[in-house]
Amino acid sequence: MKYFRTIYTVWLREMRRFWRDRSRLIGNLAMPFMFLAFLGVGFNSSFSIPGLEGGYIGYLAPGIIGMSLMFTAIFTGISVIFDKQFGFLREMLVAPASRWSIVGGKILGSSTITLISGFMILGIALLMGAIPLSAITVGNILLAMVIMVLTAFIFVSIGLIIASKMNSMEGFNLIMSFLIMPLFLLSGAFFPIENVPGWMQVLAGADPLKYGVDGLRSVLIGVGELPVAMNVLVLFAISAVMVLIASLLFRKMEA
Repeated sequence: MKYFRTIYTVWLREMRRFWRDRSRLIGNLAMPFMFLAFLGVGFNSSFSIPGLEGGYIGYLAPGIIGMSLMFTAIFTGISVIFDKQFGFLREMLVAPASRWSIVGGKILGSSTITLISGFMILGIALLMGAIPLSAITVGNILLAMVIMVLTAFIFVSIGLIIASKMNSMEGFNLIMSFLIMPLFLLSGAFFPIENVPGWMQVLAGADPLKYGVDGLRSVLIGVGELPVAMNVLVLFAISAVMVLIASLLFRKMEA
């Protein structure tokens, strides 16, 4: 019970910080909305994707949801840097609580926030007509939720892994800037990966966001490179490894 109480306490702190920071909530929605509103609508009449009736904006929408998941999740590491700088992390690490439960609470809290952001972007895409209402069934929503949660686990863990080795906000932001754009561009959010050169397909195969975007695209608009089950299986395997690494590094972090 003590283990789960610690997880709940850390989860609740993450949620309260999120709801009290209105600018963070607006920021999580503003960039994906602008991508859909300007890039999606602007290119909708210029690009056609074979087998897709909704046009380019329909193809782009799952990619923008994936982008929102990645951005929201991976910047969880910023809160760890803040906690380090203000001494709160030291208090948490010296407390009579399992470090496994602390990192578990952080991962669950940040993943919950990421899931909320993902569903908000999904709602915006539905209102804009980018995703057909016929795709919103109970089964599809549950599948989309599983894909979003696994994607969130992966990128929250990556954020914690990097933050566990960093002590400055500047260093963290530099690494994130270097890491995020290749992950986003190789995910297939903007264009089909199966049409790019072989070397780029190999790099894309190592990008976990690719499987999240492809899974969401299969579920929401019926067009995907891989079967949904394959995407979920790959996401589950990667998330298990990343959560384990994040937990081990967080456990070894000095107070």
